[in-house]
Amino acid sequence: MNLDAYFRRIGYSGGTIASLETLEALVLAHTRTIPFENLDVLLERAVPIDIADLERKLVTERRGGYCFEHNTLLGHALGALGFQVTGLAARVVMNQPPGVVLPRTHMLLRVDLDDGPMIVDAGFGGLTLTGVLRLEPDTEQGTPHEPFRLVSNEDGFQLQARVGDTWTALYEFDLQAQREPDFEMMNYFTATYPGSVFRHMLMAARVTAEGRIGLRNNILSIHTTGDVSQRRVLESGAEIRAALAGPFGIALPADPGLKAVFERFATESG
Repeated sequence: MNLDAYFRRIGYSGGTIASLETLEALVLAHTRTIPFENLDVLLERAVPIDIADLERKLVTERRGGYCFEHNTLLGHALGALGFQVTGLAARVVMNQPPGVVLPRTHMLLRVDLDDGPMIVDAGFGGLTLTGVLRLEPDTEQGTPHEPFRLVSNEDGFQLQARVGDTWTALYEFDLQAQREPDFEMMNYFTATYPGSVFRHMLMAARVTAEGRIGLRNNILSIHTTGDVSQRRVLESGAEIRAALAGPFGIALPADPGLKAVFERFATESG
């Protein structure tokens, strides 16, 4: 992996010792620079997650991606710096009715330090974890953005974020190590299964110094820490294109199908 190119992409010039301080700085730089987006899935393009393709797309081409892309790239960078990294898989529970069990379609990372095991996740869209969580259940932990906590349950852990005064459940996971073929299968399912939400909704998110911005179909949301969130309807494909290329910072692919994707979602509110 070309660490120098990755560091330039995320604007990182800090230390490279495998420490908690370095880990926290890298996670924040990555999440504040590389956006979340699912354009390739909507364009029915392949979403490879080998390191060469990820460097091309997220680093050289200055695109964004979803969890398998973000966390695979970050995991390789951390491994190259000497961190002990393990890939984990999760079932998303956010916005799901009680009792609904979804397949494991989310990737996160466990990083083992001298200080103990940590949880890192640079790819959960509008509530991406911008900090590093100690693997300590039932303890509120601060991040550069929202407080998070890990709640223990019979299957392992549930990750929750405090949004305003409410704890929101995001996903559930255990500590079984996942290998590259496991993530290849999950990624292929997520990108190609007809019922996958990534095939039916335009999604983008980016962390800012002030808070977060998000896009679901044609609804642009701006969340400023400590302030009231703002939402605006983007009424045309051109407005969607301008938002993704502007505040989200996505270098849009030169794909002839992109215009049709934007026009399609200009009429479908998130």
